[in-house]
Amino acid sequence: MPNKLHLVVFAFLASFLAVIAVFLESTRTSPAVADQDPINPLALSGEFNPTNVYGEFHGSTVASSEVSVPLADAHVLGETDTTAQKRIEVDLTTQRLYAYEGDQKVFDFLISSGKWGRTPTGTFTIWGKFRYTKMSGGSKEKGTYYYLPNVPYVMFFSNNEIEAARGFSIHGTYWHNNFGTPMSHGCINMKTEEVALLYDWATPNTGDQKSIRASAENPGTKVIIYGEAPL
Repeated sequence: MPNKLHLVVFAFLASFLAVIAVFLESTRTSPAVADQDPINPLALSGEFNPTNVYGEFHGSTVASSEVSVPLADAHVLGETDTTAQKRIEVDLTTQRLYAYEGDQKVFDFLISSGKWGRTPTGTFTIWGKFRYTKMSGGSKEKGTYYYLPNVPYVMFFSNNEIEAARGFSIHGTYWHNNFGTPMSHGCINMKTEEVALLYDWATPNTGDQKSIRASAENPGTKVIIYGEAPL
């Protein structure tokens, strides 16, 4: 028969391991883990900055450039207002993005989700669209620092748990071409020529403006993110 000391030690170890397991699971599934600097939603303009075109991604210098304006006829389906029927779905497991109008699939694109910071899962709404914006984050000590001016076709999304200032978005990419594999610090990376189509299709509608924020009269498209990114 084990003595009382053995029972106490066993109970302590069992409790300790249970706490560790709960912590690891909560960390793995946490929707808020990211590796990007917060943003000031009110300070974004959507303008291209021609005096700041060179950036850095994990120790490599990268150059941004102006992109072509999305065409008005990139709205793929019909002439009727389908704002309420539109939704974007992101499958982290397959690294694909789908856009729907009702039950009809409009787009099917490869993406790169979070690797150095986790992409949140859940249901979100696009709160703003910006032709260009600056993004930064990571760690120079760990070799994951990035500073990226003029990121194109940015669609920021949020919900009640993930506030706008966290800076999660779907956007174009000029610093890598490794789509189908996690490559971001939390955002949804897309090929620039493909995200341009999505940007023009999704709401809020920008018209001829370089930035727009969602409103009751011009609401943002729903974004549903699910699955788990491959390691």
